[in-house]
Amino acid sequence: MRTLIIGDVTITSIIERDGPWRTPQAMFPAYDPAIGAEHLKTLAPEVFDPVTGQMVITYQTFVVRTPRHTVLVDTCTGDHKGYPAPMDFDKQPWLDNFKKAGLSFEAITHVFCTHLHIDHCGWNTVLRDGRWVPTFPNAKYIFHKGEYAAWEALTKAGKSPPGNVWTYNCLPIVEAGQALLVDDTYALDETFTLIPTPGHSPCHCCVDIHSKGQRAIVTGDLMHHALQVRVPELYTIFDTDTAAGISSRHRFFESVVDTPAVVLPVHFPNPTAGRITTLGKGYDYTFLR
Repeated sequence: MRTLIIGDVTITSIIERDGPWRTPQAMFPAYDPAIGAEHLKTLAPEVFDPVTGQMVITYQTFVVRTPRHTVLVDTCTGDHKGYPAPMDFDKQPWLDNFKKAGLSFEAITHVFCTHLHIDHCGWNTVLRDGRWVPTFPNAKYIFHKGEYAAWEALTKAGKSPPGNVWTYNCLPIVEAGQALLVDDTYALDETFTLIPTPGHSPCHCCVDIHSKGQRAIVTGDLMHHALQVRVPELYTIFDTDTAAGISSRHRFFESVVDTPAVVLPVHFPNPTAGRITTLGKGYDYTFLR
């Protein structure tokens, strides 16, 4: 993704992995192959690999540089977390791309997780001397307090997701005194606020970035693929509340359709950034090229 300039804010991407990942049938329980095939014919070629029949899914972190802060939005899967296949892919590219972006761990002022699934908070911590510690020693980590509480409760009930996300990626941040537990109304500064979009996870939030009359929204996992823009009713096998997720997509699409707002879905491949546009009686995703 090329650097995006939103007024006084710049947004860049750090890639952990990309390429073909899952078939639509495996990802979306309500997927209709006939309808899906018609959409795939006219979607941007970057989003689907016809050879494997798989969607192209990118894992990336967005670096948001405001006039006062350097923020990482979502931190991919991280390393040494014991994830099973297929999440056990090489994590070195994220570290290499972090350095290529001219960043140091010490320079990060804040980390925000749109939600607490394993591929959005993994680099929150690193394993050092047998202990999980915050990767970014000077950063405040921003968690939605409802999201944090939900995963804490699941973990304590013995229903931890793979890699034990809360124990490895969240609890060490709180214990280090670097966590900020916030609600829907949180604002980091005049450029960085939240949009509640529950469904994929209990308290999933998008990041609303605005400066000098321009706007961009990091949408986390509000949608994983452009098919969900065409068909908002497609929910994933990972969604906590499918009805709420569908409602969040419709509400969000309606709020930004045919506006200049730039949309940044974490899992959309390069060029990633795009706009929600009208297509017939529904919506489409138009990449910025």
